[in-house]
Amino acid sequence: MTAELDVLSFDGRPFDALAALQPVAPHPQEPDGRAPQGVPEPTTSDPSTHDRSTHDPAALAAGIVAELRAELVAAHRAAMDVQVRWQERALAALAGPATPGVPGAGEWTPAALLAAVADQLGDGPGRGGGPLRLALTWDGDLPRHGEQVRVTRTPSGALVRAGERPVLRVDGPTAPAVPAPAPALAAAPATFRPEGALEPLAATPVDHLGPAEIDLLVAGRAGAVFGARHDQQAPRLAAGLLRAVTELRPGGPAGVGVLRGPCAVPAGDTDVVAAAWQAGSVLALWLGLHLCVPEARFQPVGTCGAELFDTTGAQDAEVVAEITGADLVPRPWLRLDAEIRAGERVLARVSELTVALREAPGVPMGTRSGGRPPVRPVRRGITGDLAVVDELALATASVGDLGPALGPEFARYAERRATRPPAGGLRLVGRVMAVQGTRGELSGGATGETEFDSPADAWYYGAAPSPSVPNVVLMETSLQSALLLGYHLGATLVDPEQDYSLRNLDGSATLHREVELRGRTIRQRSTLLSTTVLSGAVLQGFRYALWLDGEDRDTVDPFYSGQSLFGFFTAAALANQTGLDNGASVPNWLEERPGTPVRVVDVDTGASGPLHLVDRIEVVDGGGRHGAGYLRAVRPVEEGDWFFARHFHLDPVMPGSLGIEAVVQALQQWLLDTGATAELDHPEFVVPAGVELTWRYRGQILAGDGAMTLEVHVREVQRRPGRVRVIADASLWKPGLRIYELDGIAAEAREKGAQPW
Repeated sequence: MTAELDVLSFDGRPFDALAALQPVAPHPQEPDGRAPQGVPEPTTSDPSTHDRSTHDPAALAAGIVAELRAELVAAHRAAMDVQVRWQERALAALAGPATPGVPGAGEWTPAALLAAVADQLGDGPGRGGGPLRLALTWDGDLPRHGEQVRVTRTPSGALVRAGERPVLRVDGPTAPAVPAPAPALAAAPATFRPEGALEPLAATPVDHLGPAEIDLLVAGRAGAVFGARHDQQAPRLAAGLLRAVTELRPGGPAGVGVLRGPCAVPAGDTDVVAAAWQAGSVLALWLGLHLCVPEARFQPVGTCGAELFDTTGAQDAEVVAEITGADLVPRPWLRLDAEIRAGERVLARVSELTVALREAPGVPMGTRSGGRPPVRPVRRGITGDLAVVDELALATASVGDLGPALGPEFARYAERRATRPPAGGLRLVGRVMAVQGTRGELSGGATGETEFDSPADAWYYGAAPSPSVPNVVLMETSLQSALLLGYHLGATLVDPEQDYSLRNLDGSATLHREVELRGRTIRQRSTLLSTTVLSGAVLQGFRYALWLDGEDRDTVDPFYSGQSLFGFFTAAALANQTGLDNGASVPNWLEERPGTPVRVVDVDTGASGPLHLVDRIEVVDGGGRHGAGYLRAVRPVEEGDWFFARHFHLDPVMPGSLGIEAVVQALQQWLLDTGATAELDHPEFVVPAGVELTWRYRGQILAGDGAMTLEVHVREVQRRPGRVRVIADASLWKPGLRIYELDGIAAEAREKGAQPW
């Protein structure tokens, strides 16, 4: 049998100690108003007892009963008033002081709901600091203002409802086991983020917080704590045990974030959850997860566990938390594990607590029909201007729904093969800042402005064979920026019932000057040159240019520029691809010369993880079309290769830019193997400036192809003080077809501090 207990109001009839009394029938009075014989007169000297309407004993008894009933009701009301006031104070302490004009003031928090459960279920394990284990499952959004919150006992714990909708299920409390040490928690150092790991939406140098900064976050002032890029309407940090933050950095098992800070010793289960919720909320604000969500609110999601162990004798404590998972979709979220420690002793632990950011109910999001900007854009770019398509919309498009990024006309493609931005670490455009053009007008002249933040700890800096940005990032960020413009203008809406796949066909690009991109924002400008509609295909040409944040694009030349041709193809059109040689199977140079002596060289350029693309190369000294050297490499292609999950959703294909990167790595190894870098002091690889790369693609590497083969014909080696570069031509095959042709592909090594080429 269960009993429902209302947290903030009283359900049912009030308890009445006199409800069982039978009403007293009035006695007949004597004509002169005296009491009947045998009923004594009141003996009290209180004048009020003589001023009753009658001295009749029955009336007197009825008056006494009524007076006692009124006093009991008044006492009951006073007790209820005290309880309500106590709840208000408890909620204020858990949710933070009410701040006039700050959105979300006084909202419910997970700890506040747990406090309501504890209050109604009474004392038990953990209620007074003793050991306990809880499992909390969040079934819905936190209660909103005006919703009645009710707690219902269940056989295993409690159920919390807001109105009629379930919000929280509590299993427990039960006594926990002795805490096992968790030496790995927060032990992972800050290194480069793994490919696909969530990157901050706004960088900040802040790595610790004092009590004053904690108070600012409680007041909803994230910008005053983390900097101007965070200066946007932010949800308020709930008050709790956390007193300060001594460590706030990337790292942990997901490579996203770790937090440490002193806190009060937990007195019960509510304190444990409150401390972990605070830690997760601080990490979410530090990452800027609120920046893409209008009127953002913190919301718990899924199931988490909370354990409180013996706190006897503990005087000081520390919260240690690490993010174990995070993403932007379906709404920005992070999951963390946390411990409260006193030295090496674990006092409490919370596992798999998920903190999500949700927009306020009824707030519209996403691009409107016709490609019009959102009703309530909130994301701001590096200059402070509002973005028309933000990171959340692009991330959503990468893995499914195109509607938020491009408008409701594209919602039909949610579960269909269609053109989508790359996902994970290959999504290298952050936000669309402006589109100057009208949907449906495809003749040319429209422009688009985008931005891409390149964090100093981005995965590609750790995986590249050099400390500078690799060629694949320069190519992808520029090409993705251009294709978004054409897609936004409605290239595939010429036949909206068709499913189109996007393929890059050809292009050329030049790095004009070496730049340091770590921790900088790239600003991209793309211009639509032309659109050609064919049977089964739509072809679009673009010109693009890239600048760094802070550069005046009217007076400073771009550091990178190029132009490219894209095609949107139906499945039938893609099936008819014939490669670069009209369907003929053309052998590579070495196959045409059987018996040619070769040297096999293991590739050890420093590339690792996702960017380790070539294991070994075959070298023919003095070979190739130019007689300056020849290289060949074969790379296995497997369905589990990481890039198929990133490029593209429901239409997996290897990016052409990674095929080019494989050629670059072969050339880098050739520079090392031939001793061309021997005269350089601690050489490092860079993308050569001033060399135009031209490419043609007439096919694609698919998961079932099994292998790709590349060959390189060295043209020349050039030298400058502290620098050496090699320039070559190259081709790439899938089984039976030559599909890539590269002209001016180059690799360069330099000494640190060497003068530009």
